[in-house]
Amino acid sequence: MLTGSYVPSGFLQCNGASLQTSEYTAPFSLLSNRFGGNNSTTFGLPNITTKLTGSSQDIGWCICCYGTFPVRS
Repeated sequence: MLTGSYVPSGFLQCNGASLQTSEYTAPFSLLSNRFGGNNSTTFGLPNITTKLTGSSQDIGWCICCYGTFPVRS
């Protein structure tokens, strides 16, 4: 969870975007098509936006794109 609009390198913002499974195999292995997509060539990221209590600043949610993840079965 991050405040503001900064997204670190190697992460994607959870903004509901549709992505190619071949480009983002690690997040696809975790999310499958729970948040959209056709489960073969595309998948969706969750759309998570939150306002910081008592502020107009948004809290940004991100998911890591690289690393060691479980294999899809």
